[in-house]
Amino acid sequence: MAEDGTATKPRVTGGGGAGEGGVLLHGGDLDGARTAFPAAPEPWVDLSTGINPWPYPLPAVPPQAWTRLPGRAEEEALRVAAAACYGAPLAELVAAASGSQALIQLLPRLLPPGRVAVIEPTYAEHARCWSLAGHEVRSVEGTDIPITDAVDVLVMVNPNNPDGRLLPPERLLELAAAQAARGGWLVVDEAFADMEPEQSVARFAGRPGLVVLRSFGKFFGLAGLRLGIALAPAGLARALRDAAGPWAVSGPGLSIATAAFADGEWIARTRGKLDDAMARLRRLLSDAGLTVVGGTALFCLIEDRRAPDLYRALGEAGILVRRFDRRQDWLRFGLPGPEEAWQRLGVALGSHGNRGQGGDKVGTIQSSKKSAS
Repeated sequence: MAEDGTATKPRVTGGGGAGEGGVLLHGGDLDGARTAFPAAPEPWVDLSTGINPWPYPLPAVPPQAWTRLPGRAEEEALRVAAAACYGAPLAELVAAASGSQALIQLLPRLLPPGRVAVIEPTYAEHARCWSLAGHEVRSVEGTDIPITDAVDVLVMVNPNNPDGRLLPPERLLELAAAQAARGGWLVVDEAFADMEPEQSVARFAGRPGLVVLRSFGKFFGLAGLRLGIALAPAGLARALRDAAGPWAVSGPGLSIATAAFADGEWIARTRGKLDDAMARLRRLLSDAGLTVVGGTALFCLIEDRRAPDLYRALGEAGILVRRFDRRQDWLRFGLPGPEEAWQRLGVALGSHGNRGQGGDKVGTIQSSKKSAS
């Protein structure tokens, strides 16, 4: 799952009021942020994406990976490594493409037009891509989904972006079985599932009616590599590979991702590091008088009526977070990486030297801009 989408893009307006002639920015759009906040100090602290700020250390890439087209052996090695990492039973159930966004676009084109329900609020590209492919799309709020509700495709992000909503595997399998019984599908976008593998349904890949999407770049911190994985029954996985076409993943991408998928020690160590970092971030936000209402180990969501002012003040301090058109009282914070970024966020939030002021702390942010630089 990529980071941008109409339902989750923030509208940024520099020094003006919310929505005054702003443009929609996707996660990580620092060029847009610099335009919106031209006086902000550099370098920017980008907390607008749910990407691990401590990426997988790049291994040595064989020179031929740069100089020739990827071969079938390299592509098969990636599928084997991805299946093992995610717990899928067979490599033939794996399809790879240049990012999970590519798979989100391809999948609706492979299924006949029908009725699609997307569990909202979530990443808007799901509804958009199914609609563009000719499907009848409707949004369903919440997760109390009646299995008798006859739709051909049910789409959900689990854990969800932006609120971290999570359905247990047994409920997802129940929904998948109900969909399969009517010849339909359950599509589960697990872009943020790497931190909680026990909550993933990837190990059940191959079951009728179940499609699982995984994002390599978020947990491994290498979003620019552009790699997405689909886990599906063998026939659909094959159709996705055919639709993606030859050389869907670059040679260097295959080499790096295959090594990363197989590095169990790094994966385990990183899960612990991210858990500790998220606990620190939640404490920092709480100390600033902000209420965390959801999230994952890669991002957390706060709810506050002053969110538009807080967003603007952080932007003026050179810190980019995520805003939401549909919920003006929400902000989503990713993890800072370097210690300097943590300190800048702490100063901007007014949590250092202002403890105990509760909700009034947000008002200290704008006066902290210069010291944050």
